[in-house]
Amino acid sequence: MDLAHALKVALETGTVRIGLTETREATQSKKARLVIVSKTCPDPTLLKERAIGKIPIFHYDGTAVDLGQACGRPFPISAMAILDPGSSAILTLET
Repeated sequence: MDLAHALKVALETGTVRIGLTETREATQSKKARLVIVSKTCPDPTLLKERAIGKIPIFHYDGTAVDLGQACGRPFPISAMAILDPGSSAILTLET
């Protein structure tokens, strides 16, 4: 699977929360189905864990700037939560 394409499709057709604060809120409310974190995420808990409760965490092999570029955004993204993948196959990522 092309990760950058899956991210863009999820952002266009699904429901995604971008940013550490919104990601934390989505996981606490149990609305997130997948969390994606970059190597430079400032939250050490997200960097060490494989899941939050039953929500899997995918560790993106790049910086926040790289993740932002992969999503087609002009800003760094350290963490994001996928609430609804839309027509993307992003939930099939190996965590």
